[in-house]
Amino acid sequence: MSDPGLPSPGFYDEIGGHAAFVRLVDVFYDGVASDEVLRPMYPEEDLGPAKERLTMFLEQYWGGPTTYSQQRGHPRLRMRHLPFHVNPDARDRWIAHMRTAVDALELSPLHEATLWDYLQRAAHAMVNTFEPTPKES
Repeated sequence: MSDPGLPSPGFYDEIGGHAAFVRLVDVFYDGVASDEVLRPMYPEEDLGPAKERLTMFLEQYWGGPTTYSQQRGHPRLRMRHLPFHVNPDARDRWIAHMRTAVDALELSPLHEATLWDYLQRAAHAMVNTFEPTPKES
């Protein structure tokens, strides 16, 4: 019996495999690159490493290659995000950029709803503070 909380094994392939996840992440990070709240959360000058990590994570979660776990171990998403100031504003900005990215994939309604439900739940789970975003000095 499969867990109804997990995606079906074919989801990865059904939405287009690696190319679909690369597109999703590329469009998402196009928005993050110019976002004054989210961009400072990425210490690398180039967003390339972050893009690669998110692509690998999402591919693995949705039934693709297990490269993420092979290279980085267990995802531990909350723990990995604890060093960052993830408040409701940051979450909402993340969701907005991800909405643009999901829309760019032009998925079937069922695939879109399945993916979007997960992404929204994940974004809400990453909130670790309700303090306002610190101002740059």
